[in-house]
Amino acid sequence: MSLLRYHPNQQIQAYLLHSSLTHNELDDLTSGFPKTHFHLNPIRIDDEQIKSFPVTSRYPTEIYYRIFAAHFLPESLERILYLDPDLIVRGDLTELYHLEMGEAFYAAASHVQKPLQVLNTIRLSMDEMGPYINSGVLLMNLSQLRRDQKMDEVFQYVDRKKTSLILPDQDIISGLYFNRIIEINTYIYNMTEKLLTQNRLTGGPIDLQWVEKNSLIIHYCGRNKPWKDNYNGRLDRYYHQMFGYAEATLSQTKKGAGTKGPDAP
Repeated sequence: MSLLRYHPNQQIQAYLLHSSLTHNELDDLTSGFPKTHFHLNPIRIDDEQIKSFPVTSRYPTEIYYRIFAAHFLPESLERILYLDPDLIVRGDLTELYHLEMGEAFYAAASHVQKPLQVLNTIRLSMDEMGPYINSGVLLMNLSQLRRDQKMDEVFQYVDRKKTSLILPDQDIISGLYFNRIIEINTYIYNMTEKLLTQNRLTGGPIDLQWVEKNSLIIHYCGRNKPWKDNYNGRLDRYYHQMFGYAEATLSQTKKGAGTKGPDAP
């Protein structure tokens, strides 16, 4: 809903890779969405090879779908913007979506400071120090991935590093493709509560006023979620604003009272 709100004149094609959703569940997901400029394309995945990859309760098999997106998505797609479900969009992402990527596989932001970056370089056996990215916002160059990504290389890397993978999908993407990643501005495209706190403690220029004017994506990554009672932070205001907007818009659409919805604060 937040993506739709800030792209009112664009046709949004959303692709949902899944392994278990029913027809009723998929219908529920799109119920009330404005059909005029939004379409959900569900793609059921059944890839036995991925099931051997390491998983935890927080990181299920589905996290690996983004690594193999070029393999699963229609060949007619040249690029796609992956967005985690625990974020909200609060501005126009057209400039990001049309970023010149050349031969890069991905464009993404990093949340990692330099000392930890050095450790990740060693842990993931990177040839040189490249960006360790957060995979919650990931612009994918599907054309280039289809051309150059070697599936066996991914499986072999997972086999070698299985015991070293902490955040598996991010580790694999950063470790294997560090030299084919374009780093984007994390404060604009992947803003988090932790980044805001770090900036405040170090006397940096990023405060709520800056976020209000500049941050286009707020990402509630980690365990600190604004829909939980124990949320601790200041960026929850954007979630609550968007939640109210989404509820009102869905309600009006279902009643046939229009698709635009009220203006959010």
